[in-house]
Amino acid sequence: MDRALAVDGSVRSARFVTARRVLNERGVLVGLVIVALAFGALIGPQFFAAGNLELMARQTVIVCVAALGMTMIVVSGGIDLSVGSIVALSTVVTAVLLRHEVGPLAAALGAVAAGALCGAINGLLITQLRVVPFIVTLGTMLLVRGAAKGLADERRVEAPITWLNDLLRTAQDGRGWLLPTGIWMTAALAVVVAFTLQYTRFGRHLFAIGSSERTARLCGVRINRTKLAVYTVGAALAALSGVLQFSKLSVGDPTVAQGLELDVIAAVIIGGGSLLGGRGSVVGTIAGAAIMSVIQIGCSQQGLPNWVQQIVTGAIIVFAVGLDRWRQKAA
Repeated sequence: MDRALAVDGSVRSARFVTARRVLNERGVLVGLVIVALAFGALIGPQFFAAGNLELMARQTVIVCVAALGMTMIVVSGGIDLSVGSIVALSTVVTAVLLRHEVGPLAAALGAVAAGALCGAINGLLITQLRVVPFIVTLGTMLLVRGAAKGLADERRVEAPITWLNDLLRTAQDGRGWLLPTGIWMTAALAVVVAFTLQYTRFGRHLFAIGSSERTARLCGVRINRTKLAVYTVGAALAALSGVLQFSKLSVGDPTVAQGLELDVIAAVIIGGGSLLGGRGSVVGTIAGAAIMSVIQIGCSQQGLPNWVQQIVTGAIIVFAVGLDRWRQKAA
């Protein structure tokens, strides 16, 4: 009898663990479907029209590209509050370089390089001063935003029209593969980041540091070098998100993307990442970013004022943090 009860208890425990794993991995996808269906019921069938879905996809990629970098940072147990400022700096650098008759590809690469430099500075301050990432990146958030305003002379920077302006626009000549180039680029980046996290030594080291930095150090992981690399890569992806933002705005704007870091962090946490490190997935991050965009666009199309959208977004962030704490207790 005791053996039968023990077996029954083991089966129930195994079922609970399986259900919890499925909830963590697939729950965000279910949540995305529920949110989309809810707004579809409120707004009507036009919410799922091809043009509106493309609009949501274009809105998602700006958050998603930065969130891919944030996923790697969060997996390593860190955080970066400066991504919104890096996005703004990237738009300004792109516009300034284009105004000086630099080619569009070189301008985009220059913006990404500027973002990577900001990330390297974050990594150096975190590793050499041994200050927690929250404090360091809170300071660099203001520093980078100020640099963007200074470079732009505190106004929008106009730039000549190039193919960069078409990254988030549907091709009119039928050669756009049905979707804007920026969406395909984001999909390719997602595959690269997912492969990096799952199948490379760098990815394994990120998970190891996030799970237990002390254990990772004892196992021979070069902590400082890995942290420097992940903050540099994360900031470079944030700068690439800024290039996409420039494509949407067609100007360099030092005031853009204020608060974007909260959307990015919320997307990662909603997608299964943990603020304590050691967990995160690309698929979950993409779904989390999509949820944020669907809610923002749905609220706008429903005619809700901006303050309501801010309340909803804030509630989502609080929910994301609470969900992360629940995962930690249930683990």
